[in-house]
Amino acid sequence: MPGSSAPQRDVDSVASALADALPALHRALDRLVARDYARPKPPEGPLNLLRFLAEHRGATVREAADALLMKPNNVSALVSQLTGQGLLERRQDSADRRVARLHLTPVARRRLGEVRALQVSHLTGALLSLTEGEMDALGSALGALNSLTHRLHPAAH
Repeated sequence: MPGSSAPQRDVDSVASALADALPALHRALDRLVARDYARPKPPEGPLNLLRFLAEHRGATVREAADALLMKPNNVSALVSQLTGQGLLERRQDSADRRVARLHLTPVARRRLGEVRALQVSHLTGALLSLTEGEMDALGSALGALNSLTHRLHPAAH
């Protein structure tokens, strides 16, 4: 494996464990948030789009689709849905009036903050139950997980 001196069986073992652990962690956190959220929690697709737009104000449908690894027509459908719910606004680009820029509404920002606060609260509670060694291991792994995510995202190549 390029860039790694680890034996292939070790790499395969870590890959298999990550493929099991990451979705399980995500599902567990998602269920806790859905249980404790005051209103129906948005599905993952719309929530990912809202998160992306919170960090990339004024992005276009195409930019969001590329970043989220979705088809532009699917993102466009989500944009229409979220606009109808009062969570997104389409604004014309000042330089090119054919281009629509996407912006969160204050309601969307508040709801995203509520979901994020629940996620952090549940993770904090779980992290407090770990040993110091487990916490150190997770802290050390964060950089590697971010690097792994970057390598798996096609736009990074």
